[in-house]
Amino acid sequence: MAGRNQLRIIGGEWRGRRLQVVNQPGLRPTPDRVRETLFNWLAPVIAGSRCLDLFAGSGALGLEGASRGASRVTLVEKAGAAARQLHANIELLRAGDRLELVQTDALRFLAQPPAAPYDIVFLDPPFGRDWLARCLPPLAGPGWLTPGAYIYIEAEQALKPQALEALLPAGWTLLRSRQSGEVGYHLAAGLQTAPQAS
Repeated sequence: MAGRNQLRIIGGEWRGRRLQVVNQPGLRPTPDRVRETLFNWLAPVIAGSRCLDLFAGSGALGLEGASRGASRVTLVEKAGAAARQLHANIELLRAGDRLELVQTDALRFLAQPPAAPYDIVFLDPPFGRDWLARCLPPLAGPGWLTPGAYIYIEAEQALKPQALEALLPAGWTLLRSRQSGEVGYHLAAGLQTAPQAS
């Protein structure tokens, strides 16, 4: 496990690399064990995918995705200090061709049409602020997702799978749900016809 202000990439090209993380209230990188489970789920589809890390924070999810073969990852982060650290880590990894940093608010980002649809979305917003209810409907809009795209959702443990299913846009399916401590983590598919990640 990395130190308090460090993030460790746990798989792929940059496996074992430790990167600095800003000490910012509410910033909680997805734990190693949860990331390992998530990317086991996504293993059949991560290579060559286009990913969106909508509340990037430390970049734990987006950087891990790029390390494991995603062709393009867009990291969206509003906070200045976190965005500057993400930029420094992208430079350190020499991965500007695969990692795009956009410093803006998540809803403002979703208000503009994307350059191309995404195969995988990482959605790990601050807890207790109703972000999921505000972000999921725009993501279901035209142009944002490829057919059968996967949406990873990390939320407070109190948000049970049944309650999360009620928030999902029409046609989306909740494929997997697990809990680690006080965190619930879930994988949804953007269309009911999507193949289930193994």
